[in-house]
Amino acid sequence: MTATLGFVGLGVMGGRMAKRLLDAGHKVVGYNRTRAKARWLVDAGLQLAASPRAAAESADVVFSMVTDTAALDAVVRGLDGILAGLRRGGVYVEMSTVDPATTRALGTDVAGRGAAMLDAPVSGSVATLDAGQLAFMVGGELPVLDRVRPYLTAIGPTITHVGPLGLAVTMKIATNLGLAVQMLAFSEAVCLAEKAGIARERAVEALLRSVIASPMVKYRGPFVLGMPAEAWFDVEMMQKDLRLALGLGRSVGAALPSTALAHEFLTAARGLSLADHDFAVVFDVLASMSGLPPSEKGSSATAAAGAGTDRTSRAATVAGAGGA
Repeated sequence: MTATLGFVGLGVMGGRMAKRLLDAGHKVVGYNRTRAKARWLVDAGLQLAASPRAAAESADVVFSMVTDTAALDAVVRGLDGILAGLRRGGVYVEMSTVDPATTRALGTDVAGRGAAMLDAPVSGSVATLDAGQLAFMVGGELPVLDRVRPYLTAIGPTITHVGPLGLAVTMKIATNLGLAVQMLAFSEAVCLAEKAGIARERAVEALLRSVIASPMVKYRGPFVLGMPAEAWFDVEMMQKDLRLALGLGRSVGAALPSTALAHEFLTAARGLSLADHDFAVVFDVLASMSGLPPSEKGSSATAAAGAGTDRTSRAATVAGAGGA
């Protein structure tokens, strides 16, 4: 059964999600602050709305995927926001990584409009999304989830209901701290091996064949050989998620020492003018401290990463491009 769906936030991840909904035969009415970045989706059949409100007014189910709490407030509130356009009886699926308290407060406002809300952040990356392996964590009422399940599974096959509204984004924050911590540890391993005389490409190959090779490490580890031209998840975005984790840890009394350390290494990456790169560039901080050359950037990065991929692809595809 096809439907008309609203989608607000058509960036690196949101745009690809909207494309999968289009590919599944749904009509998608989308909004993006920078309209030019959505042109490729218009060419694929997306109808571009003039405002978040217009996107919400067009559909019984509307999705949003934006960068942070401030961006969420900007697209949700005001005369042109999602809230103003929500249909009575409609469903709002919010997928951004924001403060759980913000999510719960928004849920109250959505209910006041006669609609229902789910928080449904994802675990994965561009690679997992393109491979159709994205995993959802969902908070909210199960009957509401059942209404939108067909649309979520058009984007990714795995859905885990974790409890009431707000707990899914809590779980996402807990998940994402592990990405930065894993990447820092992987970078340390590569630096140690290289300083001890092992070629960087060979060290990456060995690590991707080892027991430490999580799905995230399998697709992001090769970035230490060459960074992608477009950051999958840049330094500032990862730091935003780590700050959410640290704040949540303080509020509930959870000790997060490795999270704090990873955050400070990413601050060092910003100090080296690396903020626009994928957070895997934390490797360059350790490389600088160790007297090693940084990862390749720009035109040379494609060749470097490609060479590394040739040697690591067999290991990297053992588990597929699973979510992290």
